[in-house]
Amino acid sequence: MKVYKYLSLITTLYITFQLISDVTAGKIVQFGVLTFSASIFYFPFTYIFSDILTEVYGYAKARRVLWQVLLASVIAGFIYQIVILLPPANSFDANDAYTRVLGSVPRILVGGWIAVWIGGILNDYLLAKMKVWSNGKHLWLRTISSTIVGEGANTVLFYTIALSTVLPNNLLFSSILSGWLLKVVIEVIFTPLTYYVVAKLKKAESEDYYDRDTDFNPFIIKS
Repeated sequence: MKVYKYLSLITTLYITFQLISDVTAGKIVQFGVLTFSASIFYFPFTYIFSDILTEVYGYAKARRVLWQVLLASVIAGFIYQIVILLPPANSFDANDAYTRVLGSVPRILVGGWIAVWIGGILNDYLLAKMKVWSNGKHLWLRTISSTIVGEGANTVLFYTIALSTVLPNNLLFSSILSGWLLKVVIEVIFTPLTYYVVAKLKKAESEDYYDRDTDFNPFIIKS
């Protein structure tokens, strides 16, 4: 089995940005007339890591990493809830704030996990297929197209599952649209960096995988 120099590093960064996004998604910021989660600025990096994994190492490797990301997010989410249920010490006066920041109702947790997994799988699948169809050309088109689909599914699923009865329909729709647009814009802005990293990794790892004979079953965990 081939040993890669940087696969574990990218996996670690992917998981880190996902967990950071999980914890900070509740921070709502406002710029002009737009209001959105602070995680909008860095959650898209998870899709950039996903693009890099699929482009360099192939769909199977990216799929396995996605399962690792999901597992880390699920474990962290359950532990947050358990810690919140523990009785606070008499001298600990920040329990309400702690609970408000880290506490999530089950539908938000589940909505986030479903959105992350389905959005990630769609992103990886489309990128891998387009690489074969295009014979490795037009990386920018592949990364942006896969992000439009993956981030679109992620955003729609999360808001629909987690917030459909919480937000008015007009606000729900505008939040989905603005969130989706901003995530794609960030992907576009960082496309030159993606090109640079992909080129460096392909050379360093002596790898440029094409998924011509890959089993695309999303439920397979091994790579």
